[in-house]
Amino acid sequence: MFPFEIDEASDVPLWVQLRNRIAYLINDGYFKPGDKLPTVRGLASEISINYNTVNKAYLSLVSDGYLESTRGRGVFVTDMAAQEGGEGRAEVEAVLDECIASCREMGMDYDDIEHAMSRKIKRLKHEEARERGEVAARIIDFEKSAVRTAKEA
Repeated sequence: MFPFEIDEASDVPLWVQLRNRIAYLINDGYFKPGDKLPTVRGLASEISINYNTVNKAYLSLVSDGYLESTRGRGVFVTDMAAQEGGEGRAEVEAVLDECIASCREMGMDYDDIEHAMSRKIKRLKHEEARERGEVAARIIDFEKSAVRTAKEA
């Protein structure tokens, strides 16, 4: 039996409810990488909803990388950890944890850290774009401009 109940009181469309439930079950470990999910028709019949509703949920999960669909074989849970780089991902997490811990020791809260990191990334992107010649930034000093204009008049 597939663990899903329709929330009739919810404003969330049924296909989104189903999609979110399957994603939750994958993230929670109920479904493991390589597990075969029921066919679209089979699941639609089992939980008594329209075939197109299940198909839309499955397509969304395929698009987001949770599922793989192979014509004639079925729908399988993907190994998202392997797709994200596995070990390399753990190293990135460790570096970020260290950075955040250092910022916290300096008295920053999580929002301050997030804003500082966002500003830094924007500056780095801008600098890279400038180096590639994609940004021609000019800083105008309005005070000097106004003084020059007054002197010329």
